[in-house]
Amino acid sequence: MNTELHRLAKTADLDAQAHTQLRLRFGHACAQRVRHLLESPEAVEGLDVLGAFLEGKADSAALASAEQRMAVVAGSHPGSRSIDGTAHAAVSATYAVYQAVAGRALQAAEYAAYATVYAYGAYAITDPDAFAEEFAWQVSTLDRLLREEQPLSMRAG
Repeated sequence: MNTELHRLAKTADLDAQAHTQLRLRFGHACAQRVRHLLESPEAVEGLDVLGAFLEGKADSAALASAEQRMAVVAGSHPGSRSIDGTAHAAVSATYAVYQAVAGRALQAAEYAAYATVYAYGAYAITDPDAFAEEFAWQVSTLDRLLREEQPLSMRAG
């Protein structure tokens, strides 16, 4: 678990209704980082629908439909039969997309971090240091998005 990310999210009250757009933006950013690990064209499409929604090119009905499709896609991913488990990166990346589309940003971040580390190899999943770079990026990105969300009058000079 990314303790610093959870602390920042709690301080910012990320789960508040007012932060729905922020959660979608952060989840999208996290899932976008593992896009290259997606194996399912439907997962890529789900991520693209979220991106289109954030750009104002898709409506909430399209996002809701993508969320329903992604629940099925993520839940039916075949996983890895390889001995090193690296295909689990695709499973975690797919779940990252599902969580991002559903507006569950912290869960999307967790799955994206696992996908990134699984891509190194299954051995890395037990090494906390393997997560450090991704965790730092997540904290930095959420912090930046929070600052961008503040009205100009509240931003520090």
